[in-house]
Amino acid sequence: MGGNLGQPRIGIYPGTFDPITYGHQDIIQRAARIVDRLIVAVASNAGKGPMFTVDERVSLVQDDIGGWKTSAGMAIEVRAFDTLLMNFAVSCGAGVIIRGLRAVSDFEYEFQMAGMNSRINPDVETVFLMASERCQFISSRFVKEIGRLDGDISSFVSPLVQERLNDRWAAEKAEGA
Repeated sequence: MGGNLGQPRIGIYPGTFDPITYGHQDIIQRAARIVDRLIVAVASNAGKGPMFTVDERVSLVQDDIGGWKTSAGMAIEVRAFDTLLMNFAVSCGAGVIIRGLRAVSDFEYEFQMAGMNSRINPDVETVFLMASERCQFISSRFVKEIGRLDGDISSFVSPLVQERLNDRWAAEKAEGA
């Protein structure tokens, strides 16, 4: 993960973050220790049919991790992107893509993506961080499924995120009534 001497190591942690979970927070905190500058890149990813708009997700991530810094003391940035990840990485001067792995099932997809990204730009490395034991089972999809059915999601997301999710679900129920 070299680069030019004196140049900061810039890493990107991309995702949909719909919503940001404690699992995402875990990877962000750990990624911040291995790069000088970290950009949490929120993908527009309309194909996934996100619950929140990209602007809402950027705001949610910013509010949830507000003030966090890297080990180099740089504030962690949160930015939206709607381009090819490798193009976004180049535009940010990033040399590292950080991806979290929860289970073996994640590895196959991530391995293919890393290979494709390497073909597109061999100067950008992909680094995999294994999810911490306490976060291995958390996914945004499960959080939404559990919460929509009035299940307790407090051990998966921060109180701020839980409040925003509850507000969204209340609005959805009101619209459907």
